[in-house]
Amino acid sequence: MLPALREPLTLRSYPDLIPHLLVVAYGMAVAAGLLVGFGLGLNRTLGRAYGPMLAALYAVPAVVWYPSLMLFFGLNAASKIAFGFLLGFFPITLAVLAGIRQTNQHLIVVARAYGASAATPFRKVMLPAMLFTLVGGLRTGLALAVIGVIVGEILGSKNGVGSLINHAYGLSRTPDYVALVLVTLVLIVSTDVAASLLERRARKWST
Repeated sequence: MLPALREPLTLRSYPDLIPHLLVVAYGMAVAAGLLVGFGLGLNRTLGRAYGPMLAALYAVPAVVWYPSLMLFFGLNAASKIAFGFLLGFFPITLAVLAGIRQTNQHLIVVARAYGASAATPFRKVMLPAMLFTLVGGLRTGLALAVIGVIVGEILGSKNGVGSLINHAYGLSRTPDYVALVLVTLVLIVSTDVAASLLERRARKWST
């Protein structure tokens, strides 16, 4: 199995995953999640109308979405990006929405009554109150985006680490299969550890 680890560890199996698919999928999920989350959180009417719908969609098993994404985007990189984006979008959006809702609105009213500008309550009251929840959502979204990209490659792709895992499994090449799974596990765990460190710093800053 050690010789089989040599190829993945040189990152030759990850040309599309690390610099392209994952970064694009997670970046899109963060941008869209923050935009939609703040839009629904700051507008109570929209939040009450669409918040439960987002929560219901988030509860749908993730694998259900991928066949539809393949129909729209095909087997190329776009479907993997879309799957990673979709898995990362919901936890980020719901985290922003929950963070805004848990902010003490009386503090915002008091700050505005004392002549604070529109940005001051957000920076001094809302952001510290919601930061821990927000970072938790970003952490969950990152983990799910990584899983989404890799699972998307396993379910249908001609390149990438997921395709290599599927190929090794189909040919019963156990050393290659185990080596690729281990490298994938390290990738997922390392991203989650980095996000957890950021989450701890956010907890210290918000308390």
